[in-house]
Amino acid sequence: MGRNGLFGNFQGLDAFGKTMEDVKIRTRTGALLTFISFSIIITSIMLEFIDYRRIHLEPSIIVDRSRGEKLVIEFDMSFPKVPCYLLSLDVMDISGEHQTELEHHISKTRLDKNGRALETVEGGQLKGDVERQNLKRDPNYCGSCYGASPDESGCCNSCEAVRQAYARKGWSFSDPSGIEQCVEEGWEDKIKEQNTEGCQIAGRVRVNKVIGNLHFSPGRSFQHNMVQMMDLVPYLRDNNHHDFGHVIHKFRFGADLTAAEEATVLPKEAKWRNSLMMRDPLQEVAAHTEESQYMFQYFLKVVSTNFVALNGEEIPSHQYSVTQYERDLRQGNAPGKDSHGHMTSHGVAGVPGVFINYEISPMKVIHTETRQSFAHFLTSTCAIIGGVLTVASLVDSFIFSSSKKLKGISDDGFGAPGGKML
Repeated sequence: MGRNGLFGNFQGLDAFGKTMEDVKIRTRTGALLTFISFSIIITSIMLEFIDYRRIHLEPSIIVDRSRGEKLVIEFDMSFPKVPCYLLSLDVMDISGEHQTELEHHISKTRLDKNGRALETVEGGQLKGDVERQNLKRDPNYCGSCYGASPDESGCCNSCEAVRQAYARKGWSFSDPSGIEQCVEEGWEDKIKEQNTEGCQIAGRVRVNKVIGNLHFSPGRSFQHNMVQMMDLVPYLRDNNHHDFGHVIHKFRFGADLTAAEEATVLPKEAKWRNSLMMRDPLQEVAAHTEESQYMFQYFLKVVSTNFVALNGEEIPSHQYSVTQYERDLRQGNAPGKDSHGHMTSHGVAGVPGVFINYEISPMKVIHTETRQSFAHFLTSTCAIIGGVLTVASLVDSFIFSSSKKLKGISDDGFGAPGGKML
């Protein structure tokens, strides 16, 4: 064995060769490179630490496997030329579920000619006048349906009940002035008073998570032989101009949550959406027309979007894209030239109003919060230190070697042709 024992034979494998202080050559250039190297190392490590502490969002797309879920549609729209008594909202979907004349969770605000609010009526208060009128009548009162089809009670105790009976029969509700209930409720006077007004309708609708549409329409809707029809009664055709020009203040899709869940989830959802600059495409969209027989259609593609926080908390949301289509209904479904001069025909005559058709995407987008691991930070730090020092050593060696050649200094046995020391 060598004098250094068992490990003495492995000295040749030492990758960390040492030098004596007497043979070290120190230069001003080396000092400058050392200062620059440490500055770069400190700056790079600080930036790496900031990146290590920063939270990143990683998007991914998966198949939406949810079944039987509900969606909540929140909306706020203004119709400057449609009075509130003339405006109704219906919802239909591909599963066959129809919600007609929605009033629950819906509010209507009467607007004057200048768009100022006059009166807001909540959905639960829409029948207040009828209820007050019923209190004045005999408890055993049973109003006539004038030959139309009554409901289960067999009576029509309000003007609205008569209108619905007419709808079930398939008749046009043409002259309310000859109907006792309508005269007592002052329908015609209310209609004349509001003829020049507009309406702002706002609220929320709970729908199935399938293809469907919202329809803001004139008059009251009813169904006859499973086909939706519009009760465009003659008494609504006054001398005032009504059209479905509109402004969409808000239109968004949300998850079906309880009131307690909404109080905690909605603020977090808004924060997430703001951080990603997600905006609802229909927000503050305005459409204008001078024609009463005019139809606006919006085709929406809705994509479920979830946000997953670092702690695993999942916040549901939705985003959508939209395509707009407008159609003049004065020619019905007769062929005519479109804006490009092409002859175009329509399969159906169409109905004036605003149709918002939505389709649910089978894909789901997930934004997941991530942060670099400490091992990644440690590895990056070592790579920075080693890389900077290696490059600095190569630069210093090149400068020192070039300087020696320029000065004509020969090797004295202690230096190396490519560096400052052995």
